[in-house]
Amino acid sequence: MPKTAATTEKKSSAHDYVNGLIEHVVSKNPGEKEFHQAVKEVLETLTPILEKHPEYIKAKILDRLVEPERALIFRVAWQDDKGETRINRGFRVQFNSAIGPYKGGLRFHPSVNLSILKFLGFEQIFKNSLTTLPMGGGKGGSDFDPKGKSDGEVMRFCQSFMTELFRHIGPDTDVPAGDIGVGGREIGFMFGQYKRLANEFTGVLTGKGTTWGGSLIRPEATGYGVVYFCEEQLKTKGAGLKGKTVAVSGFGNVAWGAVKKVNDLGGKAVTISGPDGYIYDKDGIEGDKWEYMLKLRASGQDIVAPYAEKFKGAEFHAGKKPWCVKVDVALPCATQNELNEKDAAELVKNGCMCVTEGANMPCTPEAVEVFMTAKLLFAPGKASNAGGVATSGLEMSQNSMRMSWSSEEVDKHLHEIMVNIHNACVTAAKEAGQPGNYVMGANIAGFKKVAEAMMAQGLV
Repeated sequence: MPKTAATTEKKSSAHDYVNGLIEHVVSKNPGEKEFHQAVKEVLETLTPILEKHPEYIKAKILDRLVEPERALIFRVAWQDDKGETRINRGFRVQFNSAIGPYKGGLRFHPSVNLSILKFLGFEQIFKNSLTTLPMGGGKGGSDFDPKGKSDGEVMRFCQSFMTELFRHIGPDTDVPAGDIGVGGREIGFMFGQYKRLANEFTGVLTGKGTTWGGSLIRPEATGYGVVYFCEEQLKTKGAGLKGKTVAVSGFGNVAWGAVKKVNDLGGKAVTISGPDGYIYDKDGIEGDKWEYMLKLRASGQDIVAPYAEKFKGAEFHAGKKPWCVKVDVALPCATQNELNEKDAAELVKNGCMCVTEGANMPCTPEAVEVFMTAKLLFAPGKASNAGGVATSGLEMSQNSMRMSWSSEEVDKHLHEIMVNIHNACVTAAKEAGQPGNYVMGANIAGFKKVAEAMMAQGLV
């Protein structure tokens, strides 16, 4: 069908609107490069749906979507074991609540700043939407570093942090979870302080201990979900993980869960990594080796080198990343922008057929472009790593019902959610005329649900 002048004008209008908004975001939020990157990556893929729904442009849905509903910055004063007063900065970015209470993790790491949390909170909007569960998008944390701190110091920090945060959260308002630097210990200390201040026992945090409201398989859920999504990607090519070699980066909860589920589905994970370098174990990371990953994390040293000292045949490569290893599948599960253009080219050269993001935005835009050009199967984290927040949503459901599900039941729900997310991405990409484009599919599928809710709720 030939293009009419009206059709061309509509496309030009949507394209110009998106480009103008990206420029506006960059100028209004100077220096926030991670946030700029996340906004650009999403908005540039939404032109097809804006062409079909010009009412979204008229209602300024995207203009509202890129502006957090609320961004909180606060002082966290606490005392170390020497009696010295220490000061950190706390954050909570409550980005969008159109489809449910704000939901997103708390990150404790020296790198934490407003740009990183806005990028993570913005991504969380679409990720939570894709789960189909009623959860809005948010993120928070602090530049506090729990590494090397005593339990007493971590407790005093967490109590001070929650003393400010508690007035801004609640089971029907904002339900934080853990993230980098925030595990079961930190969640426990914060939950205790919330309970003391609010005088109520409620599901206000997820990632809790299983004896006091937590969900089974929550720690490994993100990694499980990544692998379930990867399996669905491979099925589109008539394949699966059985017999495939897999490179995994990181060695925390996400990587731990991913390695376990790769093994369960018949694949062989051969790498893990840390700030000090990466481990290559040609025999596969399973059994005692997989369990040792937990000991590495619990040591608090943030290194993977001891793995090679403990297990014969394993190699440690100092200061390097695992993307030079010849594998069938790559699962970047460490942190944002860890896999660059050069790494991507190396994976393509070595015959990698599928890259599934386990961390939030671990591949740089240039790396993604390499994968797309090579026509690899590539899935963005907002879709493929949604298993963690999905299981947090399942924990919220269990808390509301005052009951606990078995591991098998939680895993079954998680698997179904990840299959549905994959199908939603595939369908949205096809409808946009870009079959196989998971980036576009995830963004459009996640955006559509939020946009419809925002339209229905008026100018708020």
